[in-house]
Amino acid sequence: MDDTDRKLIAALRRDSRAPLSSLAADLNLSRTTVRNRIERLQARGEILGFTVQLKSDIAHAPVRGLMMLGIEGRGAEKIRHQLTGISAVQAVHSTNGKWDLIAEIGTETLEALDTVLFDIRRINGVMHSETNLLLATRT
Repeated sequence: MDDTDRKLIAALRRDSRAPLSSLAADLNLSRTTVRNRIERLQARGEILGFTVQLKSDIAHAPVRGLMMLGIEGRGAEKIRHQLTGISAVQAVHSTNGKWDLIAEIGTETLEALDTVLFDIRRINGVMHSETNLLLATRT
């Protein structure tokens, strides 16, 4: 993947439905070159698909945060399973470094987020946590 491919992918991340002519003009390439590069990136498995982000994806849970969790012993899988049962938890990631799990959380209000954080901290085996609010998302 070269610098032009990376610029093309960045443009597609901003707007995956951008017309080839717009992408070509932005990247100073021909439409044919842009189309060929997209097809090649798809064939090589670099681009797996295109997606749509809906206003409702964020609107139903406008207060969003990442909760990093330190787990005691070997209970990460059990805790991950418990986290996936909480409706406000949108995703759970295993990670390396200081934290064992990261939970993506979305609620309608700060008060609801506080309740979810409190409930998660009470799960047996959760030893430490740190939460960061997501203030803005730029694509």
